[in-house]
Amino acid sequence: MKVKAVMTRPVISVEPDMPVQQAAQLMLQRRISGLPVIDKAGRLVGIVTEADFLRRAETGTERRRARWLEFLVGPGRLADEYVHTHGRKVEEVMTPDPETVSEDGELDEVVQVMEKRRIKRLPVVRGRQVVGIVSRANLLHALASAGRDVKSPTPNDEAIRERLLAELNRQRWAPLALINIVVHDGIVELWGSLSDERERRAVVVAAENISGVKAVRDHLVWIDPMSDMVFFPANEERPHEERPRAKSA
Repeated sequence: MKVKAVMTRPVISVEPDMPVQQAAQLMLQRRISGLPVIDKAGRLVGIVTEADFLRRAETGTERRRARWLEFLVGPGRLADEYVHTHGRKVEEVMTPDPETVSEDGELDEVVQVMEKRRIKRLPVVRGRQVVGIVSRANLLHALASAGRDVKSPTPNDEAIRERLLAELNRQRWAPLALINIVVHDGIVELWGSLSDERERRAVVVAAENISGVKAVRDHLVWIDPMSDMVFFPANEERPHEERPRAKSA
């Protein structure tokens, strides 16, 4: 299976000079745990994740060592840690020059890099442009959707996914960055978490209206923003019937 079949897009990113607090707020608002850092020229320069905010001066969680251990670590390492815990900008806390993967790469390649580097997500690039993010969650979605002895996506499946992504991309309400779409044998699997139940219904309707879709399996989780209660879909699979479509103007 290709990376482009499971990756999340469009990409939510930050610039190097964004304040750390603003980046943290963006992660919380979008319910994502990592952000690629892209400069004004459009180049990927780093990635910032929840782990980069674990040890911060504001929360009193800086690393503390005995004097003798500080001597062994050396002043350079200590200075670098000080920047990471006290820095005000994303570029001061991010991991520079992150590992990347091509959209045409195989998922096996992604798993090998994640295991070797002990990382949870990889920016997906086309040339020098970031076009998506593939995470461990995307791999789990692909596994759960594969079922028993399911073949790799056919070109028809890829076409269904592309048409659905294009339709959602045209809608201003569609939270594309929070949704992952997997298609196999004409069955659309919807994964992710939303903060508005109405968005879930609209996404399902959009999938049902794509030509060639046999069924829609709704795994979308709705999280009430007021109470943080999690609601799961009542009907996991919705059989699809072809319905007439309005002609384009």
